[in-house]
Amino acid sequence: AGKHVYCAKPIAVDVPGCASIEAAGRKATSKKLVFLVDFQTRANEFYREAAKRIHRGDMGRLVCGVAGYPCGVIGLEAPATSEDRLRKWYCTKAISGDFIVEQSIHSLDVTTWMINAAPIAAMGRGGSKGLRRYGDIYDHFTLVYEFPDNVAVSFHCEQMCHGSPNEIMCRIYGANGTFDSDYLTHVWIHSPDKGYAGGEFKDLYDSGTIVNIKEFHEAITGGRYDNETVSQSVRSNLTAILGREAAYARKRLTWEALMASTQRLEPDLSGLKS
Repeated sequence: AGKHVYCAKPIAVDVPGCASIEAAGRKATSKKLVFLVDFQTRANEFYREAAKRIHRGDMGRLVCGVAGYPCGVIGLEAPATSEDRLRKWYCTKAISGDFIVEQSIHSLDVTTWMINAAPIAAMGRGGSKGLRRYGDIYDHFTLVYEFPDNVAVSFHCEQMCHGSPNEIMCRIYGANGTFDSDYLTHVWIHSPDKGYAGGEFKDLYDSGTIVNIKEFHEAITGGRYDNETVSQSVRSNLTAILGREAAYARKRLTWEALMASTQRLEPDLSGLKS
């Protein structure tokens, strides 16, 4: 259509969908159009600086990590109409990709960003304890992601438990330091000689979105068409899908096997007006 694109996560719910977004990003670049995917963490100065320091080796060799998004109760009331069902899209797997893709991707995006790699494989469990009154998605996942250089990251998320701490966290351990972050509160690196004080915040959703919109406008007016957020977002989106499918299958699933998938999740749009 010849338009600039500003979009939010999730960019897709399956592997073919991710491939189409990646192709669209390349096409936008070739046509000198801007395509930006909005992750608020990627627009935050503390996250950006921490990533720069980790990638240049301040934390030494990366060892392991832990990430998660324990969220708590979301949406107890079942949709009353077809239109309301669409408004509560996050509880339909074919539209949301399950909540690990739709919501927990925030934590997984930080993980792949800091490690600067896609996972090799994932394994774990998940399921539904019957806490939801509607929808076809899980209410919890517990996974282990395997990254290059034998870096393992344990990941957990839940979406229907009362009293949950509501964290969007990522912690990466290195031989010379530890990266610690939470979307809702802080970023810093502890190290004996290369620490980073980072900072605290309370409004990352708003402030990050504002920066992304500003940089989207600046890319358009300044003629910057590298569209680097597309490939980054495809990587984290596929990471979430890898975890989802590993939990569904209850077995170890490799990145290579996932990328061979041609399965498309088709939403039921019956009852909706065109």
